[in-house]
Amino acid sequence: MRVNARLDGEYQQQIEYLTHSTGMGVSDVLRASVAHYYAHVRGADKPRLAHLRAAIGKHGSGRSDVSANAKELFGTGLAAKRGGTSR
Repeated sequence: MRVNARLDGEYQQQIEYLTHSTGMGVSDVLRASVAHYYAHVRGADKPRLAHLRAAIGKHGSGRSDVSANAKELFGTGLAAKRGGTSR
């Protein structure tokens, strides 16, 4: 796909900085920028605690409801640590 865009002011300075500091061409900087933004937006669809799922329920806490209530328990524990409420 060919793209024709006008980038003025701050955007132009940012592109120039990126090309100068990385040694990449404008097209490569724009490709990398789109890839980064795409990954960011796609990642926004994932649950925020997804990286903790592998660890939740691995060690015996004596509770039988940890996996079903992981988000709530995590929020309550975090709030208690900060001295507030979970909601």
